[in-house]
Amino acid sequence: MDVMPLLLLVAGSAAVAAGARRSPVPAPLLLVAAGLAVSYVPGVPEYTLDPHIVLPLVLPPLLHTAATDSSYLDLRAQMRPVMLLSVGYVLFATFTVGWAAYLVVPDLPLTAALVLGAVVAPPDAVAATAVARRVGLPSRITTILQGESLVNDATAITAYRVALAAAVGEGATWAGGIGEFLLAAFGGIGMGLVLMVPIHWLRTHLKEALLQNTLSLLIPFVAYAAAEQVHASGVLAVVVVALFLGHRAWEVDFATRLQEEAVWKMVAFVLESAVFALIGLQLPVVLKGLGEYEGGRAAWYAVAVFVVVVVSRFVWVYPATFLPRMLSARIREREDNPTWKGPFIVSWAGMRGVVSLAIAFSIPLTVHGGEDFPERNLILFLTFTTVIGTLVVQGVTLPPLIRLLKLPGRDPQAETLAEANAQAQASRAAEQRLEELLSDERNALPDPLADRLRAVLERRRNSVWERLGQANPVTGESVDDTYRRLSREVIGIERTVFVKLRDGRYIDDEMLRTLLRRLDLEEAAAYREAG
Repeated sequence: MDVMPLLLLVAGSAAVAAGARRSPVPAPLLLVAAGLAVSYVPGVPEYTLDPHIVLPLVLPPLLHTAATDSSYLDLRAQMRPVMLLSVGYVLFATFTVGWAAYLVVPDLPLTAALVLGAVVAPPDAVAATAVARRVGLPSRITTILQGESLVNDATAITAYRVALAAAVGEGATWAGGIGEFLLAAFGGIGMGLVLMVPIHWLRTHLKEALLQNTLSLLIPFVAYAAAEQVHASGVLAVVVVALFLGHRAWEVDFATRLQEEAVWKMVAFVLESAVFALIGLQLPVVLKGLGEYEGGRAAWYAVAVFVVVVVSRFVWVYPATFLPRMLSARIREREDNPTWKGPFIVSWAGMRGVVSLAIAFSIPLTVHGGEDFPERNLILFLTFTTVIGTLVVQGVTLPPLIRLLKLPGRDPQAETLAEANAQAQASRAAEQRLEELLSDERNALPDPLADRLRAVLERRRNSVWERLGQANPVTGESVDDTYRRLSREVIGIERTVFVKLRDGRYIDDEMLRTLLRRLDLEEAAAYREAG
């Protein structure tokens, strides 16, 4: 096996993603553009997106990281709009896009058109939420987009399987399709509910952080595979388990949490970068075999499908936003009256991604009778152009559109004030407990050490309030920045001395690593304390 193409993909996509952090263009868009540009460079290997790798090996960890970073409480509060998008909209888009493709493309059977509709139905909100965080969307809209992306793949994959069964001649019926959908949905949720408690018990009872993190890396694959083994939705199983583990993460050992955060950030960065680069690299693959559809006809079909995909989301989102309020007095009492701007952004943020391409590449070459799958190459092409079109057109215009509409974003001052109040309550409780412990002779400490514990609590309580203070008139730094800079300076001096002592053979390398790790933890703590 030649591993060089894989190494080039990972290294190249990581370099582009790193460069994107210094540009105003979101990383997913730059990665797709880079993939498109590189796909025809002489000597670049042909990268074929393998659904047998993407769905069971790439999708689960991406879902896991997104779900653990989400808020179970926020998602529960927005369950109605999330489910209307992740289930209702995906099914609506499947039929709308499928019917439109059937009318526009001659000789395309309705069953094959519905396969196309299911393939392009689920938005990939990785790009949308990346833009949302960067521009500062209201937290409610960000939660809705995140929640939709966690569940909609399960709906789309199930709809695709039902449409595919009809297209290849398996005699699918409406009753059978509904039954498969219910099995996938409730089976996936049930498998997640079964797995989440024992997995969490293992995480809290394993004593070594390395073992706990090894388990953490296996969790999404185990949940996905277990659910798929019983023909349930692996996507929903991963999401249920990850939401539970994220909600209860505070019960896990601190060393595990620190390592997990670093490990999963790296995993998510590498996978997200690689999959968006892979999207662009598929251009030569999807152009092969278009045959009679090359040229103007293919471009017309691509534009038509893209327009229907975009418009159908608006057609669904606005009624789904306002009709429930019109029909339910309880909703009107419980929720603020939305303006037209929020639904507009949610509608425009329907960018498609790698899951659509992976599902499209899983379409079989032939049907049961042995004939070629009808218009398979055209379906691949239309999926690719829809993904690229939504990422480029909607992705590029979404940030300026958000700024133009002047949506009320997050209020940093209010958030800092809430954080300060929470920290004050926690610090008061901790100080009270500390005094109780120190009054017990079994916990006797020298006064300097006891005072140090008190000072740490006081510093933690005051650090957030200081963030609200004035900047230094000389340097322009906030108190946080000054504290962080001075901490780095003094820790850097200690680090330099330790290295000199090692070089002078006064201490060995093992002791140096121990001392440096202690300083690293102190520097990380100082950075966090300063916000």
